[in-house]
Amino acid sequence: MSIDADFSADKADIRRHRLQKCRNRKGATVDKYDCKKERKALYAPSAGRFALVDVPELTYIAVDGHGDPNTSPEYAAAVEALYATAYTIKFASKITHGRDFVVGPLEGLWRAADPRSFITRDKDSWDWTMMVVQPDWITTTDIEDARSVVAAKKELPALDLLRPLTFVEGASVQILHLGSYDDEAPTLARLHDEFM
Repeated sequence: MSIDADFSADKADIRRHRLQKCRNRKGATVDKYDCKKERKALYAPSAGRFALVDVPELTYIAVDGHGDPNTSPEYAAAVEALYATAYTIKFASKITHGRDFVVGPLEGLWRAADPRSFITRDKDSWDWTMMVVQPDWITTTDIEDARSVVAAKKELPALDLLRPLTFVEGASVQILHLGSYDDEAPTLARLHDEFM
């Protein structure tokens, strides 16, 4: 058998393995929901120009905190708790709902007592809510069950702060920023000048 034939056989084995992994317990193939593909207007904004979007009611798992996201242990703990819970929800969904999904991206709501702190980059004064969106079929019970499973496996300081969050953001303005977070100030200034 040639190296090419071995490689082709290995690729076929990998494809079969992936297909088996995407089947639920009853053997039915499970389609994967991907929020970034289903809601492209929200998750694939244009770079360089602001876009008006209407954000519908969405449910997230969320953790609130305060401080510089680059240096705050609280921020790192929040992200760890969110992703541990998000992946537990994902794997449980295949069994309980017969549906699979791609875990959503990390999203954040940022606020400060003085909005100028976003332009001056005084990150220590920022308040934040970090979130991971959940598919429509995920319930509060699914979220609480996943949190219990995670708590039984590892000690995560922010896990007790994790909560379901459902809200309608409604009319919003967004833009894709390419580059360092520290270079966002001109874009944020434009946002405040043009829309706020």
